[in-house]
Parts: sequence; structure tokens; C-alpha cells
Amino acid sequence: MRPTLLTLRLAAAWTGLGLLASIWPDLKVAWFIGAGLLALVLALDGFLLPRASALTASRVLPGRFALGVPGEATLTLRHTLQHALRVRVHDGLPPEAESIGLPWDGELPAGEHLDLSYQVHFTKRGRHVFSAAHMLIRSRFGFWQRQYRPGTPSETRCYPNYEPIVRYSLLAMANREEQMGIIKRRRKGATLDFRQLREYQDGDVLSKVDWKATARRQMLISREFEEQRDQSVLLVPDCGRRMRAMDGELSQFDHCLNAMLLIAYLALKQGDEVGVAGFGGIQRWLKPVKGLPAMPKLLNHLYDYEATTEPSDFIEAAQRVMALQKRRALVILLTNLRTEDTSHLTKAVQLLQNRHLVLVATLREAEMETRAARPIATVNDALSYGALSHYQSQRAQILKTLEARHIPTVDETAQQLPIALANRYLDLKSSGRI
Repeated sequence: MRPTLLTLRLAAAWTGLGLLASIWPDLKVAWFIGAGLLALVLALDGFLLPRASALTASRVLPGRFALGVPGEATLTLRHTLQHALRVRVHDGLPPEAESIGLPWDGELPAGEHLDLSYQVHFTKRGRHVFSAAHMLIRSRFGFWQRQYRPGTPSETRCYPNYEPIVRYSLLAMANREEQMGIIKRRRKGATLDFRQLREYQDGDVLSKVDWKATARRQMLISREFEEQRDQSVLLVPDCGRRMRAMDGELSQFDHCLNAMLLIAYLALKQGDEVGVAGFGGIQRWLKPVKGLPAMPKLLNHLYDYEATTEPSDFIEAAQRVMALQKRRALVILLTNLRTEDTSHLTKAVQLLQNRHLVLVATLREAEMETRAARPIATVNDALSYGALSHYQSQRAQILKTLEARHIPTVDETAQQLPIALANRYLDLKSSGRI
């Protein structure tokens, strides 16, 4: 319990009157009587503050949050007193959460419950715990206030932002993937399996006409094919310190996870199986799973991945992938290439190529491009531009070295990586290299 501003002002004023009473003795008796009455009122007001057992609070949270995407939480408050309470309410938010609509000031009516809804979003993935709510209640006469902690802790999880997956799914239902930037390639016969015979339709190429079936039925019959399925895609994210760099409000690692979720959804939708093998401080392994119903399993596996402070060892990662993934797969290595990576990355990819097809996806820093585009006005600007140009040329040389060894690559900014990676996956699938 602590005094309010009203109490402090009243105490200051009464102290001033006490100084006057010390000058005029006739005021002393009245001052002491007033002081006794004031103390009695203050004590009574403090006594009337509610007990902790008279307050209850319950919380309703979404089953899951997406990183950076607001969700609605509801805090329900009740009390057993016969009069309304003046309160200030703030929920027990985790350190990684930010809210809109809190703290809330108002009146908690008697005999009724109050549903307090507010928006909350997380700046970090993983498991989060909401502690008991904070309630600051003023006394009946406004002289005191006391903090209460009603309710119990609640737990929730924050997942990577899978909004692009949902958006792609909705567009795919309307056959409008192109609106998102994902281009449907025409499949070559090398990657198609026979599905069924059907009547010839306008637009069918003559190579698809089954002439034996046409002769038997006395009508044009075409062969219908479907894309090869049951192939393996293994996502190998770099969880080392290089992925901790911020790109906008999210780290590069979070952008990398968003791209992984989209490519995983796309591969599962194509009938392929998807697995995960982290490296660079994270040594977790998810055996390849198949079918869209397996998407929640992938989310639950990936939601608490974090970039560590450890260095990334590409050769060790390749050896681990070779030991864990026996079946041929498309291994998608997601990282942020540095100029010192050429020899180690090349050796790691060569090891993986003994069994797998390797795709190297690297994040390009948007901040570097922004700085390189700034006008040069001073010597420092010129030096910065020269350093950036040298860095970008070395990085481009690494990518050229990989392409020269027939290693497909994707080099995009964080915002463009998901779509570019999805398009490259479809390219490889249509070419029959997977």
C-alpha cells in the first residue's frame, strides 16, 4: 500500500498548517484535533482496500502467435465487493512482447466482469509465459493505492511468420500463384509419371497422343502425366553467429525461417517429403515428413530455432547430413556467405554432391545495397563505397565459383528470398535434377 498524490499534497498542506500553529499557539489544539481526524480517515480508507482474495483474473490467448504479427489477448477481471473499483491494469507480458491498449485505466463495476482485450505481438520466437496480471487499485476516498497480482501464469508459443504460406495457399486454390511471383513452369517428360488416359483436348501436344489407344477407340486419346512425387527435400539452415545480423525488424535468421516454411509447404504440396538439419550451434534433426498434414510438425520443430554465437562449420554440417540422410535429396543450404567461405563451402558441397543435389541459398544484406546507392559527397563516403564495392565483388566471385561447379544458387535479399527459393525449387524439379 502506498499513498496517492492526493495524500501527499494533503500531508504537505497539513505540515504547513503545523508550522503556522507553532507560531500562533491558539491554533495548536485545532491542529492536533484535525490531525487525529485526518489520521483516522486515512486509516479507515486504507482498511477498506480490498483483500487479494476478492480479486480474480483469467486470460485467454491465441493458441499460437506469428512473429511480428499482432494477436488479440483478453483479460477477464472480477471482484466480490459491493462497490466499483478504480483500477489501472497491465498484463504480465513477457519481455519479448509488446502491447497496444495497455495499461488500461477505468472503473471495474461491482457484480459484473470486465473483458479487457488488447493487441500483443512478439519480437522473438519460442515459448513465452505471461505472468499474473498487475492491478493498481485506489481506495474508496482516493488516499491510498495498492498493487495486486491476480490470476495465474499462461503459456503460449510464437512461431515464424507463416503468412506467406497462407497467402500462397489461398492463391493456389484460385490458380493464381503468379500474383505472388511464383511461376509455374512447364514440366518436362523426364520428371513426369504416367497418370491416366483421357480424351484428346484442344491444346494437347501430339507427343502425348496414345496412338494405340486411339486406334482401338476410334477417337483421339491423350496420355495424362503427373509430376514425380515422393522425392526428398532437406533444409539445412545456418544457425551460427553470421545469421544474427538484423535486416529491418527481424534478424536474417528469422527471414531465413520464413523462406524455409514457404519452400516446405510448397514441397509438401508437390508430394515430396521435407526434413530439417540445423548446424552452427543447433544440432537438431527432423527426419523427412510427407504430406500437408505434416506442416504442424515442421512448425513445432522450427518455432524455437535461434541463431547462436557459435561459428558455422560447413564441412561438419555436410558430414552430418551424409550420415543422417541416406536417400538422395535436394539439400538446400541456407546461409549468409562471407568472403572467407570459398574453400570450406566448396569442400562441403563437393562432399554432399556424392549423393545429393545441393542448392546454396544466401541472404544478401539490403543495407549494403542501400549504402552503395547513396551519393558520394565526402572522402569517407568514397572510402565506404570502395569497401562495399570490394565486398560485393568478392561475394559475387564466390557465387560464380559455385555456379562454375554446377552448384545452383539463390542470392536474394531477405524480402525476396522466399519467392526466389520457391521458383528455383520448381526449376530444379522441372529439369529432372532432383
